[in-house]
Amino acid sequence: MNNKTVLITGAASGIGLEIAQAFLKADMNVAILDFSQTAIEEAKTQLSAFHQQCTFFACDVTKEPQFMDAIDAAIAQFGHIDILVNNAGVQHIAPIEEFPSDTYRRLIDIMLIAPFLAIKKILPLMKEKGDGRIINMASINGLIGFAGKAGYNSAKHGVIGLTKVAALEAAPFGVTINALCPGYVDTPLVRNQLEDLAKTRDVSLDRVLEEVIWPLVPQRRFLTVDEISDYCLFLSSPSAKGVTGQAIVIDGGYTTQ
Repeated sequence: MNNKTVLITGAASGIGLEIAQAFLKADMNVAILDFSQTAIEEAKTQLSAFHQQCTFFACDVTKEPQFMDAIDAAIAQFGHIDILVNNAGVQHIAPIEEFPSDTYRRLIDIMLIAPFLAIKKILPLMKEKGDGRIINMASINGLIGFAGKAGYNSAKHGVIGLTKVAALEAAPFGVTINALCPGYVDTPLVRNQLEDLAKTRDVSLDRVLEEVIWPLVPQRRFLTVDEISDYCLFLSSPSAKGVTGQAIVIDGGYTTQ
């Protein structure tokens, strides 16, 4: 084991779980934080081969004391956090005039405030050590607008701004901070969004792909989750020590950039 420790939020399913597995396979310790106890139990089963390398915390990242306690527990167990991946995310789609205010606030809390809190907590420890990697999961929706996604777009635009500020502050201390901006990744979240879009338009899923999605994506495919986890490994490696403050796009050539 190389003795590096990774803390990942929203890591019990989807992209977060794939990222966790990639770091575990790279022989690192991984602290997995997730809101869903059910997802955590399923992840424990899936990651049983790595039980000595990983630990799990049921944690609501919108509750600051609870979130900070989970980070403290991870540090107590492994001694340090070398890599932070702010991945937790949710989605809600509605026109602005129909977008519930409480839902908007919750999306901002999960995808913007929580990364700020985690960075505020962990960055000083990385500065003191003179090394560290922070990866914020943004999105192409952090660079462009998408009708119906007021909460998600606002949060992801904010994450990119937070990344750039934090990267400037961390640069003299050997810590890199970047935002990863995926396009359409083949996850249940994306598949559910497409099904909702198909229902809204009263058309088939194939028609949604052909008429709405593929015209924007020259490669005409979804990204795979391992493409995202592989990039996280790269950003965490010595080869990426000069990459910081970037919003890195992985999107299959999304045409509205």
